[in-house]
This record gives sequence, C-alpha cells and structure tokens, in this order.
Amino acid sequence: MKKNHDFSKGEHGKFYHEDAVYHLPIYLDSQIEEIIRDLAQKKNTDTQTLVNDWLKNNIKVIQSVLD
Repeated sequence: MKKNHDFSKGEHGKFYHEDAVYHLPIYLDSQIEEIIRDLAQKKNTDTQTLVNDWLKNNIKVIQSVLD
C-alpha cells in the first residue's frame, strides 16, 4: 500500500454486517469436476444439487456408524 493514502475521512465498519453469511468456495480437480458435471447433466440437475445430495448422504452414513 502506498504511504500517501488518506484514510482520515474513512468510515470504520461501513461494509460490516453482523448477520452476513459467507459461502466457502470449493475448488475441485478438473477430472472430478468433469465427472460431476457429466453426472449432473445425465440426472438433469445442477452440480451444486448433486454434490450437496452426495454430502448429505455421506454425512448420514458417517453419523450412523458413529452412533
């Protein structure tokens, strides 16, 4: 950052929102992304729905083993 920036008129917390929800970006290997995209297309759904369904099912299996 340059030394000559003037923040004297800046507003502290101007863009802060306490109830903001952040979504984590997840980056997949290109081969996995291609497979998921193809499967989603065959199932006539989007990749986000497909991956979320897989994760929900895996969580159920894991929880059933741990209980």
